[in-house]
Amino acid sequence: MVTGADGFIGSHLVERLVRLGHDVRAFVFYNSNNSWGWLDDCAPDLKGHFDVFAGDIRDFHGVRNALSDRDVVLHLAALIAIPYSYRSPDAYVETNVRGTLNVVQAARDLGLSKVVHTSTSEVYGTARFVPITEDHPLQGQSPYSATKIGADHIALSYHAAFETPVAVIRPFNTYGPRQSARAVIPTIISQIATGARQIRLGALSPTRDFSYVADTVEGFVMAMSSDAVVGCVTNLGSGFETSIGDTARLIAELMNADVEIVSEAERLRPRNSEVERLLSSNALARERMQWSPSLRGIDGLRQGLTKTIEWFQEPAKLALYKANIYNL
Repeated sequence: MVTGADGFIGSHLVERLVRLGHDVRAFVFYNSNNSWGWLDDCAPDLKGHFDVFAGDIRDFHGVRNALSDRDVVLHLAALIAIPYSYRSPDAYVETNVRGTLNVVQAARDLGLSKVVHTSTSEVYGTARFVPITEDHPLQGQSPYSATKIGADHIALSYHAAFETPVAVIRPFNTYGPRQSARAVIPTIISQIATGARQIRLGALSPTRDFSYVADTVEGFVMAMSSDAVVGCVTNLGSGFETSIGDTARLIAELMNADVEIVSEAERLRPRNSEVERLLSSNALARERMQWSPSLRGIDGLRQGLTKTIEWFQEPAKLALYKANIYNL
């Protein structure tokens, strides 16, 4: 079962698992429209080839019922937007911490063979050293990252206390088709694609380690079958960093657009909350599960951005994004 299957990474992961021949249940957030999020837009040849369970990760009974006949759970369901976590921190505690507790408790009760829990590079905060290894100190610089730190420790505590087979996978800045407009790469692409030539962003100097979504998905797939990742944290990152400003300029170049890039005050994080630098070490992912990114360095970033831009430029896809406003 994949939780958060209606989201960006989760929907890509469901598709990949189905193509690999797995019996997949997609746990999606219940809504009265019966929308399955991005799975409504899945590849035509995959429709009808996975089970859908609409529920709420905050509800233990629903989570346990959904897992009752599963062997492995890949837990991606979370609230992820950092600016929204400043506004509604309670929702992040309930979803990220309690939701993770529900998953690992159900997995323990039911005797699942593997829990793959999703962390985030945001838990490291601004890098104290690079490349960032799994031993880097954890720094909760936003309510979002603080709840993910809590969720990670809840998950790992179940391995320590009850021998629940938990693996924590820590992706760095995943991007690609279907990513929400609250993330920086879709923000840049959608503004340019809708004709804007003054691109409005937050801070331009922070650096990020961007990983293409297909590479992140392969990390989850490999974690399913690796015993070496159980009971520990494993980074998934490209090992290449670039600034937000340089990323915007590269996207503009790939889209043949002459743009002005401006930093707007409303898009800035509070000063001590901004993560200034992220650069991953992926040595343990290579060692533990033979994972390495297929798109690496500046050339890999160019390839991944080109694929992402092509997807966003489809009129039906672009129409789903509100490029003219600041998306929390």
